Amino acid sequence: MSQELERVYTIPLGKVLLSQSQHRAVRAINMIKEFAQHHMKVETIKIDEELSHQIWARGVRSPPRKIKVRMSKTDEGYVLVTPFTDDVESAASPAKENKKVEDVVEEAPAKEEAPAKEEAPAKEEAPAKEEAPAKEEAPAKEEAPAKEEAPSKE
Repeated sequence: MSQELERVYTIPLGKVLLSQSQHRAVRAINMIKEFAQHHMKVETIKIDEELSHQIWARGVRSPPRKIKVRMSKTDEGYVLVTPFTDDVESAASPAKENKKVEDVVEEAPAKEEAPAKEEAPAKEEAPAKEEAPAKEEAPAKEEAPAKEEAPSKE
C-alpha cells in the first residue's frame, strides 16, 4: 500500500485550449482534479498553492500544455497534488560542479602556456615590421617629387 501513497504523473492539459480563453486556467485546475480523482481513486483533491501559481503564471488565457505533478495520499483521506521536483538531480549536481572546478584548475596551466605561444607570433611580427619601414621609405621618395610638382603648377 505504500506504493499507492505517492505517484508522479505528467498531466496533459492540451484540451484546455478548446474552452473559451477567459476560462482556460480554471478548466486546467478542474482537469487536474479530475485526473487525480480518476488515477488515485479518491474524491477529495487538494491542489498545492505552488501548482496553482504555475498554472496561473502566464495568465488565464495561456496555461501550460502539460504539467508534471506528484500526487500523494494523506492519512486524512484526501490527495495532495504538488508540482514535481526531482530530488535525485539535486544530489547529483554538486558532483558535476566539482568536476567543473577541476576542469578550471586544469585549464589554468593551459593559459600559462598560451602566452608562450603568443610570444612566438610576436617575434614573427617584428620582422614584418622591419619590412614595412622599407616599403614606407619608397613611397616617401615618391611623395617628395609630387610635392615639388604641385607648386610648379600654380
